[in-house]
Amino acid sequence: MQEISPAAARQYIDAVAVFEAWEEAQQDAAQVRGGMYWHAGPPSAPEARYLVRTTPAGAQTSLGPQSPENQAIYDRFMQRKQESAERMAGLKAALDQHRRLNRALRVGRVEPLVVSLLARLADTQLSPHFRVVGTHALYAYEAAAGVRLDADALATRDTDLLWDTRKRIQFATQLARVDSSMLGVLKKVDGTFRMRRSQQYTAVNKDGFEVDIIRREQVEDDPHPIKLSGEDDDFWVAQARRANVLLDAPGFSAVIVATNGTMARMGTVAPGTFVAFKRWLADQRDRDALKRRRDVLQAAAVEKLMDEFLP
Repeated sequence: MQEISPAAARQYIDAVAVFEAWEEAQQDAAQVRGGMYWHAGPPSAPEARYLVRTTPAGAQTSLGPQSPENQAIYDRFMQRKQESAERMAGLKAALDQHRRLNRALRVGRVEPLVVSLLARLADTQLSPHFRVVGTHALYAYEAAAGVRLDADALATRDTDLLWDTRKRIQFATQLARVDSSMLGVLKKVDGTFRMRRSQQYTAVNKDGFEVDIIRREQVEDDPHPIKLSGEDDDFWVAQARRANVLLDAPGFSAVIVATNGTMARMGTVAPGTFVAFKRWLADQRDRDALKRRRDVLQAAAVEKLMDEFLP
C-alpha cells in the first residue's frame, strides 16, 4: 500500500467536508418537500382561507382555517424552503468545484459507475437497505485510511450488495415510491443493465460489470425465495453462506471518490469483520483456489490498514 500525496489528502478532507454538508442539507430539504398554499373557502364563505400542505406526489392535506398559528406555520415553512434552496444551490456549486479538483489531483480511483450506483441508492433513500460487501468494500477502507492498496487486491468486475431481509416491508414501500423494480433503479444509472438469465440475482451491463444482490440464509420468518418487486424482470435475491455475520456486524462508512471526481458514501461492514470473514472464506475448500488466494491477500491488507491507519 502507498499513502496518498499531501495535496490529495488535503483535497479529500476538504471535499468530504462539503459532501457531508450536502448530505445534511439534503436531509433538511426533505423536511420541506412539497409546498403550502392558502385555499379559498366555500362559496358560502369565500372570504375564509384554509392552509393546505401538498406533497411532491400531489397529495393535499388541510391544516385548518387561517389563524395566527397557521399563518406562523406558513411563514416558517416558506422561509425554511427558501433557505434550503439557497443552501442546496451553494453546496451544489461547491461540490462541482471539488469534483474538478478531485479529478485534477487524482484523488479518486473508483470506477464512476460504482459511485453513480451508490449515489442513486442514496437519492432514492434505498441505501439503508444495503451494505456493500466483498472486494469493493476495500475502497471505503482505503479512503478512510488515506492510502492506495495494491491493484491486485482490488481487481474485480462486480459489486456485491447485501440486502437486509429484516427491513423488506420498508424496502418494498420505498421502492414503490421511486421505481417499479430494483433493476429499474440500476437502469437509471446505466440503461444497459439486464438480468442474467442463468443467474437471477445478477444484473450485468454492456461492459460486463455485474451487480449481485445477496441476502442472509433463511432464518425465522424470512420468506424464500424472495424477489425484490412484482415486475417480471427483477432480482431474485440469492442466499449467501454466513451473510448473517455481515448483516449483524457493526457498520462502517466512508466517502469514496471516482476517477472522474464524483463522490458518494459507501456503507459496508467494520474492517475487523471483513478480515475475519475473508479468512473464513479462504478456509473453504470448495471455494475457487484463485479466489481463496485473493481472500488471504485482502484480509492481510485490511488488517495492516487497521494496525497502521484506522482507529
